[in-house]
Amino acid sequence: MALIELRDVSKVYSLGEVEVVALKQATLTIDEGEYVALIGPSGSGKSTLMNTLGCLDRPTAGSYQLAGEEVATLSRDERARIRNRRIGFVFQNFNLLARTSALENVELPLLYTPGVSARERRTRAVEALAQVGLADRMDHQPSQLSGGQQQRVAIARALVNRPAILMGDEPTGNLDTRTSRDIIQLFRQLNEENGLTVILVTHDQAVARNARRVVVLRDGEIVADTTDFDQAIQSLHSMEPFESES
Repeated sequence: MALIELRDVSKVYSLGEVEVVALKQATLTIDEGEYVALIGPSGSGKSTLMNTLGCLDRPTAGSYQLAGEEVATLSRDERARIRNRRIGFVFQNFNLLARTSALENVELPLLYTPGVSARERRTRAVEALAQVGLADRMDHQPSQLSGGQQQRVAIARALVNRPAILMGDEPTGNLDTRTSRDIIQLFRQLNEENGLTVILVTHDQAVARNARRVVVLRDGEIVADTTDFDQAIQSLHSMEPFESES
C-alpha cells in the first residue's frame, strides 16, 4: 500500500467573481521511504500540491489517501491531528520563536501531543537536536545561531514528533551555497538512514538533483514524474527559466 495516493485532485480558489484553478486533476503515488522534489515555475501549483500533501489545505475535488486513510474530506481539526502525528514541516524562513532557546523551540510541537510528559518532551527534543548535530547549541536562542544552525533547529522541531514524512518548502532558500549543501546532505541522511519519506518544494537545481525522483508541475498540472533528473529539466524548457538560488 502506498504511503501517499492522490487521485484526480483539484484545487480551485475563488477570488471574488474569478476562480483560479491552482491544481488540475493531479494523480500521484509516493511510497514510504521515497525522496521526491516538486519543481516548476512560480504559479505552477507546486506549493498548492505541497499544502495538499501536508494536510494544510483540503482539495476541491478528488481523493487523497494518507497511509490508507482518506483525508480529503476531513475537517480542519482532523487534518491538524494527522499533521501532528505523521508529518514534519521545514520552511524557508525557519519560523523559530526569537526569545526562546533551541531546546524550547524543538519541544513546542510536543505541547500539542496528548500524553507526552514534560520530562519526555525534553528527552525527545534533546535527541532531535543531537540528531541534527546541535547537541552543543541547545541553550542558544536563534539570534545566537547561524542561518544553517537555525534551519537545523527547524529540522529537529520537525522530527521531534517522529513523523513518517518530512516536508520542506524551499528549505535552502535563505542559505548560502555551502550551508545549503550541508542541509541537503542532512535531508538525504534522514532519508537513507532513518527511512523518512522526504518531499521538497524547490527552485534550486542542486536541491532537486539530490532527490531520487522529480515531479514537475506547470499550470496546475503534473507534466513529468521521473527518476531521470535531466529528463525533468528538459520538461521545463517550455516554462519560465529554472532559477538556481545556490
